[in-house]
Amino acid sequence: MQKKLLLVELIHDLEQELLRLGYTDGSMNFYRRHWKKLILFAKKRDETFYSENLGIDFIEQHYHIFEKSSKHKLVSSEVQKLRVIRMIGDFQLHHAVLRRYQKHKQILSDPYFISIRNQFKSYCENKNLSKKSILNRVNQSERFMDYLVAQHITSFNSINIELIYSYIKTLSGYTRSTIKENILSIRSLLRFLLEMKKIRIDFASKIPMIKVRKQTHIPSVWTKNELKKLIAAIDRGNPKGKRDYAIILLACCLGMRCTDITCLKMENFHWEEKKLIFTQSKTKIPLSLPLTQEIGWAVIDYLKYGRPKIDSPYLFIKHIAPFGPFARGDCLYQVIKRYIELAHIPVLKKRRGMHSLRHTMASILLEKNTPLSTISDILGHTNSNSTSVYLKVDIKKLKECSLTFGGTTSRE
Repeated sequence: MQKKLLLVELIHDLEQELLRLGYTDGSMNFYRRHWKKLILFAKKRDETFYSENLGIDFIEQHYHIFEKSSKHKLVSSEVQKLRVIRMIGDFQLHHAVLRRYQKHKQILSDPYFISIRNQFKSYCENKNLSKKSILNRVNQSERFMDYLVAQHITSFNSINIELIYSYIKTLSGYTRSTIKENILSIRSLLRFLLEMKKIRIDFASKIPMIKVRKQTHIPSVWTKNELKKLIAAIDRGNPKGKRDYAIILLACCLGMRCTDITCLKMENFHWEEKKLIFTQSKTKIPLSLPLTQEIGWAVIDYLKYGRPKIDSPYLFIKHIAPFGPFARGDCLYQVIKRYIELAHIPVLKKRRGMHSLRHTMASILLEKNTPLSTISDILGHTNSNSTSVYLKVDIKKLKECSLTFGGTTSRE
């Protein structure tokens, strides 16, 4: 069992870890000021070890943040002060700084782990995974490797199953599906390491997989009135509005994924056949969708009067310098967020991103008695089970369903 450190020792080790991670002088000075106050606070209470109660009492007595949080949303400076005690608690528990948000573009600095990361990326690419899946697996594996460095591990030869489980415990603040994705990435990395003979034990088989059913949550959908408000809020008289109008139509009328929208090129538009044909980024399967008159004219309007004159094969580009295509994996939330606010559409307890427009299109088709297999084809699902989740949003259809037990039928 690891020896429990005194508060001053804990803060000293935490400071060294932040320096290793490359925190700026300004950030370090901020943390040192508050650490000094915390040490004095603990000394007055005759406490030599850090505890959650000590941290909470310190924050409340010095900044009254918990009292403020019940009255209004905390500002960034107050959240940063909470980060001081949260960071100490995390470091005491895991001996690592848990970066919930990716602040630094480059996580790894050790040449050994950078080399492993690059080899693992090539391994994932050879598996013909989608670019988004490759990005997720590499990024999540980087975080695992960064944790190993924090534990003074210099080679994968030194890891054991207890260390892997310790890292998985650091994910406790995430959602169940995010934890599942991280474990999937770690298992994939460990299988790669075993194949490359970097490790001798099949750790991947020893890590249990978390089961998360896609049908757990009811998809968030828009009402027809909300869609009308959203479309009406778009200023189609300016270039950016023309672009956003075309993008939103593709999402809510054709149910296209965000990545497929951002990857569209002019060659995907078959005007004479009135079809939009492209290879899906997620499934790598070609998909042909009807090019409606409304969508066609929206795209033409953007091309003629909205799109900046730059040399790029991609249809949609960013309208802020430097002009260029959207980043891979961009969920286009920034495109829709402004119009949600302008239309005063409530977002409480509902997901209002671009993907929810895809859900909405599917639910509308279901209301029109469109067969589930047809909806599955339109959405580009490889398995109709993925489409069946939309049954949950059609309450009328659910009420028509009945459960039979031993020859009897149970109805509402």
